[in-house]
Amino acid sequence: MRKSILVKFIQVILAALALSSAIFYIATSSSLLRNSREDMMYTLQMLDSVLDYSGDFQAQIQKLESTITSHEGRFTIIDSQGTVVCDTGVDTATMDNHLDRQEVRDALSEGSGYSTRYSNTLEKTLLYVAVKSANSDYVLRMSVPYAGSSENFLLLLPAVWLSFLVALVYSAFAADSFAESITKPLQEISQEMLKVKGDYTDLKFETYQYPEINIIAETTTKMSQNVKEYLNQIEAEKKIRQEFFSNASHELKTPITSVKGYAELLESGIIQDEKQKMDFVRRIEKEADNMTNLINDILMISRLEAKEAEVVMTDVAMDVVANEVMESMKPLSVSRQVMLHCQCEPVSLRANGQQMKELLGNLVSNAIKYNKPGGQVWIHIDKMENYMVIRVRDNGVGIPRESLGRIFERFYRVDKGRNKKQGGTGLGLSIVKHIVNFYHGTIDVRSKLDQGTEFTVKIPI
Repeated sequence: MRKSILVKFIQVILAALALSSAIFYIATSSSLLRNSREDMMYTLQMLDSVLDYSGDFQAQIQKLESTITSHEGRFTIIDSQGTVVCDTGVDTATMDNHLDRQEVRDALSEGSGYSTRYSNTLEKTLLYVAVKSANSDYVLRMSVPYAGSSENFLLLLPAVWLSFLVALVYSAFAADSFAESITKPLQEISQEMLKVKGDYTDLKFETYQYPEINIIAETTTKMSQNVKEYLNQIEAEKKIRQEFFSNASHELKTPITSVKGYAELLESGIIQDEKQKMDFVRRIEKEADNMTNLINDILMISRLEAKEAEVVMTDVAMDVVANEVMESMKPLSVSRQVMLHCQCEPVSLRANGQQMKELLGNLVSNAIKYNKPGGQVWIHIDKMENYMVIRVRDNGVGIPRESLGRIFERFYRVDKGRNKKQGGTGLGLSIVKHIVNFYHGTIDVRSKLDQGTEFTVKIPI
């Protein structure tokens, strides 16, 4: 990269020097032509002021010939018809009519004119300048050899080459310094990244003179932080999976142990009382139902997380869903001596009916289970702007502040001893959270110990 920058930089400098040299040559030529033309016009105007147009032109010109010809110049007087009446260098009898000469036409029409062309007579390029006399109808013309800047080019060539060489050497050093100022920070960034051994948060970069390179350093730092966060997320998910399998194994192991124990007692023949046998059978059925519910909840969470659930969307009327949930929760509320209050506005949204039942049912079930005898549960469903809002509030035991951040984790229980008195699989609130996320909604919880808990769910309609 450094070599490429150096080469490109020198190429640009060379192109700039070549272009500036060409511009200098053109500007010098133009300036020289303009100065020569102005000097010649001034000379012609002086001659015009001293010439006696009623006298002998040839005699007057002979007095000036030595001065004019000393600079290889020629002086010509031309009448308004283009006829040469006097010339310091050539016999006028042999000269053509000059009315077609550019400088003569311009002098007659505009007062002055000039042109450069090759003279066959003198076999060299001449600069012709002509002015119309202010005292007569004649045109005064003067010509001198003119080679533009080319005659001075050889004199200027050493100076041009010297300046060109100095500029080239300076540009080479400047290009090398510039290339190093770009490549060195990149090398430092690369070396800093190579020092890292797994922990990308250890990256430290200096502040460089070019903002673009600082952006690279900042972007690299941000990317390293993102990698670290991603690795931490993977580690956290790994831990969650391990806890999930551990908790799932525990939750399944307990009913399986119970079922096995009851089955062994029935098989052994020790139990002779028919009522006791039927009680054991009912307990086996209850534990089987618990395992079925647990497996169904695990499968639902898995499908929601993987977004593989085949969700059939319909227009769901939430008042109908609320009535079905209230009916299904009546036996539980009666057994726990908890009173239910439901207020539902006619809200409808595009969703899956079964998921809405799961969402509301789990919230109401938790409010009943973690309540006190004689407690109450209030369910409110209404519409706020473009959201359906579900509020489930109870006046039960409440949730400790330190547990509020974890209640949506799978199998997390506020009661550390895994008290089975409340029942359930420990996945209810986790399912609620996944359903809310599936519909791009939000869920908030407020709770105070011994005063109650309120869950607020907002789902876009």
